[in-house]
Amino acid sequence: MLTLYAHPFSSYCQKVETALYENATAFTYRLLGPEDPATGAEWAALWPLKKMPVLADGARTVLESTAIIEYLDLHHPGAVKLVPAGADAALEARTLDRIFDNYVMTPMQKIVLDHLRPPESRDPYGVAQAHEMLDTIYPWLDAKLAGREWAAGDTFSLADCAAAPSLFYADWVHEIPVELSTLKAYRARLLAHPSFARAVDEARPFRPYFPPGAPDRD
Repeated sequence: MLTLYAHPFSSYCQKVETALYENATAFTYRLLGPEDPATGAEWAALWPLKKMPVLADGARTVLESTAIIEYLDLHHPGAVKLVPAGADAALEARTLDRIFDNYVMTPMQKIVLDHLRPPESRDPYGVAQAHEMLDTIYPWLDAKLAGREWAAGDTFSLADCAAAPSLFYADWVHEIPVELSTLKAYRARLLAHPSFARAVDEARPFRPYFPPGAPDRD
């Protein structure tokens, strides 16, 4: 049995949960939090850096969300091939996975984490850079996704697992402009997609913790 050490409100955990739910892959969810120090100790023993998520498959430990999804596709495949079979299609999915992680998820997290800092330790310059990155990547993604149902083409893939939580939370801290209708429609499709919708619903109880407060939409 697979075991996932994660938290439902974490964007990178939602990325992996979406992959697991997409193929109805059986797993045990070990919820990380201060109320369960024993689970936290298991997690720390598997990965001393204590980054989420961590997947345990028997004696094997798999780290980092992208690698976990690649591992699932290789060792626990389901009906949906999350890394496309063709070399070029796989390259496109992997490239977009990195783009969503690095240029949407990362600046979003910069903005969120800065809100959690004491006021005297905040980084206004870094936050401004994060907003600028989102201003730059949103139009690029809007053009890239034109004519596509999903990020890398016609089928749901690794790239969409990355895009879903990235755009979900990024739009809360730096709203996608209304004129970028392709990107806004893609985000709406992700939110309606059953595997990601399940991850979003499971995280709803934790929304009050989102700084500076989660929006009522979505």
